[in-house]
Amino acid sequence: MKKRILTIYFIVVMSALISWSDWPQFRGPNNDGHAVLQAGEQAKPLPVEFNESTNVKWKIPIHDLGWCTPVIMGKQVWLTTASLDGRKMYVLCIDRESGEILLDRQQFNIESPRPLGNDVNTYASPSCVIEEGRVYVHFGSYGTACIDTKTFKTLWQRQDLPCNHFRGPASSPILFEDKLILTFDGSDYQYQAALNKITGETIWKTDRDSNFKDLDNEGKPKRDGDLRKAYCTPYIAMIDNQPQMLVAASHTSFCYDPRSGEEIWRIDHEGYSIASMSLYGHGLIYIFTGRSRPDLLAVQPGGKGDITKTHIKWKYNKGVPSMCSPIMVGDLIYFVNNGGVITCLDAKTGEEVWKDRLKGQYYASPIFADNKLYFCNVTGDVTIIKPGRKMNILKINTLSDGFMSSPAAINGELYLRTKSHLYRIEQIGS
Repeated sequence: MKKRILTIYFIVVMSALISWSDWPQFRGPNNDGHAVLQAGEQAKPLPVEFNESTNVKWKIPIHDLGWCTPVIMGKQVWLTTASLDGRKMYVLCIDRESGEILLDRQQFNIESPRPLGNDVNTYASPSCVIEEGRVYVHFGSYGTACIDTKTFKTLWQRQDLPCNHFRGPASSPILFEDKLILTFDGSDYQYQAALNKITGETIWKTDRDSNFKDLDNEGKPKRDGDLRKAYCTPYIAMIDNQPQMLVAASHTSFCYDPRSGEEIWRIDHEGYSIASMSLYGHGLIYIFTGRSRPDLLAVQPGGKGDITKTHIKWKYNKGVPSMCSPIMVGDLIYFVNNGGVITCLDAKTGEEVWKDRLKGQYYASPIFADNKLYFCNVTGDVTIIKPGRKMNILKINTLSDGFMSSPAAINGELYLRTKSHLYRIEQIGS
């Protein structure tokens, strides 16, 4: 009972800091893909039907390229973009009501960015994180900056945190208490860093000693790159009366104390290049292991040290994603893999409830808003599904360009970033 009360208290405190009209970070108000919508007479439903000419409040072009999810607070929408060659990195602020661009500034100039080597990632894939008065923009090791949301003045910035991202950065920053927490998993360095959000100074830094599977007999890497990479954004939950930060990394996933950076436990696995975020619910931690042999691991909390052989309650390995983050609604977990295979599992047992296939390929993570699930594919389709123990597609809407960025939603408003534009979708007229 005490644990449950503390967990509820943690959720209430966190929610009290966030307005129902905010989407402050990559996976929304509680970092789980759920929109916090206004209740009662103030509630505004999201439209089920939209296209280029229907229920579009505004649509604006976004120059260059970036996959970050827009973040929203008050009357502002923030996002980043970057030139194709990675030399110019920009931050944009958009007026939420009109779609007017209030700020379009080159924040960093990079003389010699490393080539991405693919067309899946960009130099502006990490999402911003915003709080009252400040927004934090992050381009991996290329630069992190804190910007005043009223004056647009840069309050501080850092470009001295090393990492060869190899395929480009993608892990988004998160805020916790007085800390901005950053994740670096490159081909050379793998670590977490917590910065003082006011000054930008390093509070703690924790290196990973993952159990990599790419070493030769002398302990040297057989190849540089993908086998050590990860793109995951941390997830913080209140577990066993303390905040615990879950980070899925290459070949080993970790749990840290976000206040000190101290490692609590770890689990070894076969995956690498993981981007899917972890989850916590129903007394279990859900970890996705990434490429090679993608598994979903349901982990019993409470362990210390290496818990690989002691705390895995169940595994699931059919159609598990390596990029899209999962979403939990009630006692069901939903996820879609790159090829469009969508799966619904019982969150408590791991039993498969249903499985189906959506049209196209998927890199954007789904969200839950207005009692609906939204899945966006790379050709511009938005499939809206009613959650439940049977597949129930409500509508498939199509915009003129494809999605790599995950959507955001607030009360009655859906923000969709395609490869070329940002849309505000809402019900217009009766």
